[in-house]
Amino acid sequence: MQKTIGILTSGGDAPGMNAAVRSVVRTALYKGMRVIGIRRGYSGLLARDMVEMNLRSVCDTLHRGGTVLYSARCPEFRDDAGVERGKEVCVEIGIDGLVVIGGDGSFRGARDLSIKGIPCIGIPGTIDNDIACSDYTIGFDTAVNTVMDMVDKLRDTSQSHDRCTIVEVMGRRCGDIALHSGIACGAVAILVPEVPFSIDAIVEKMQRTLSTGKKHFIIIVAEGVVNVNGIGSVQDIANEIQARTGVEARSTILGHVQRGGAPTARERVLASEMGHYAVELLEQGIGNRVIASKDNKIVDYDILEALNMKREFNKRLYQIADEISI
Repeated sequence: MQKTIGILTSGGDAPGMNAAVRSVVRTALYKGMRVIGIRRGYSGLLARDMVEMNLRSVCDTLHRGGTVLYSARCPEFRDDAGVERGKEVCVEIGIDGLVVIGGDGSFRGARDLSIKGIPCIGIPGTIDNDIACSDYTIGFDTAVNTVMDMVDKLRDTSQSHDRCTIVEVMGRRCGDIALHSGIACGAVAILVPEVPFSIDAIVEKMQRTLSTGKKHFIIIVAEGVVNVNGIGSVQDIANEIQARTGVEARSTILGHVQRGGAPTARERVLASEMGHYAVELLEQGIGNRVIASKDNKIVDYDILEALNMKREFNKRLYQIADEISI
């Protein structure tokens, strides 16, 4: 019998998701499989919002941000009844296996479906880079490059007016976007959820730097830092810095611009590798796995093992950032 696989994107969109979808579709078709594209994640699965995909379905999508399959949150899939309905739809449609592109929440849904007998493969697609089992996630590199481009532009006006610009980037529980973009942009300070921060230390560093003749500054703040230590927003940080240093300070929240844009070359290659690997696993009847990039190799883990892994913040890189931002 011809094997049929489904594919969906779930949770927040990330640049490179389309490259992964394209790779899954074309690899599966090359191997003689049918591919069912499920629109709007698990919500689309429950609603039977699907389309059979062919070679042309993914034509000219490699370079596009977002996801051609759309994405959505699905509260119903948090309950066993919702997962059971999802299984029934898969059986009814004849889906032999499912590729799920998303983050931890998406993988929990894939785990629950796998337990009910539908083989699922998870591909990490999230700009936050917060999947513990993978060194990099699809979307992270593009998001960092987007932040770098935006901050480079902000630096021009910051330098022109001798200002301090405080930039909030995405990262509620993970500071990787802030850390990597902060180093790439030469930020004087990088605030992340993983490391306690002190306004005193930031002010002291700025005052030392002012004494060397520098008049403008960039500070990168992960969104997970605000609302702690009495700091309600990046504007609060800006107000405090301006009051204590005399340097005019402005805040900027980059927001969802970080999710969009054409994926980088690294993103497209990584997504293509992961998509191909996912189909190879399903071809063998293997499910309940998460694909990851580890030590520059594409590997896979049991979903439950992957979900239970503890993510380690790169403290060495954070130390480097601190020491060279003088």
